[in-house]
Order: sequence, then C-alpha cells, then structure tokens
Amino acid sequence: MPEPVKLYLDEDSINRALIKALRSRDVDILSAQEADRMGAFDEEHLDFATSLNRTVFTFNTRDFAQLHTLYLAVGRHHAGIIVSDQAQIGVIVRRLLKLLNARSAAEMQDRLEYLSNWR
Repeated sequence: MPEPVKLYLDEDSINRALIKALRSRDVDILSAQEADRMGAFDEEHLDFATSLNRTVFTFNTRDFAQLHTLYLAVGRHHAGIIVSDQAQIGVIVRRLLKLLNARSAAEMQDRLEYLSNWR
C-alpha cells in the first residue's frame, strides 16, 4: 500500500476546526504552531515540511505557487504543496479528503495541487 500524504499546515492555514475535522478522519497533520515554526518564511516552511516528507497545505496561493516554480527551475525538490482559497471548513475537508484518497506521498513529490480542482 502506498504511503499516505502527511500534511503540514503553515501559519496561514492553521484553523482548529479544520485540524480537528481532518484528524477525526485519520489525516496525519502537523501545524506550524505545533512544530514551533510560527513566523518562519514560506521557503522555511516548505523546506521544513519536505525534511519530514510532509505536503504543505496553505491558503497562501500566490507565494507558494511562486516557490513551486522556483524550486523546479533550480532543481530543488519538495514534498508537495496544496493551495486553497479560504472556504467553509466542510468544503475544504471534503476536497482535501478527495485529493488525499487519490494521491500518495510519492505522487505529491514536486507537485502543486489547487484544491479548487477537487470538487
């Protein structure tokens, strides 16, 4: 069985209700707050998550899409990025679960996913 995606929520996406809802569905989550990474730069969040083989989940679409492009251009790797617009928790959870059930950790490597595509 392929390794499931483990998530790292940067400080833009930390929401207690979201974390609780995902954990109740057995999603492996680490938040920037739990990792004592609050205030880190976006690149530091991405590198930290990658060092733990965790895919970043963020509402910071613009900056993380740029980081993804930069990493690919210079041959750097990351464990995946999922970007989302702010939406109701239920909508985010449904879309995330659909994505997480369709992709393995290996399939998320160097990948940028827009949660809005997972309706």
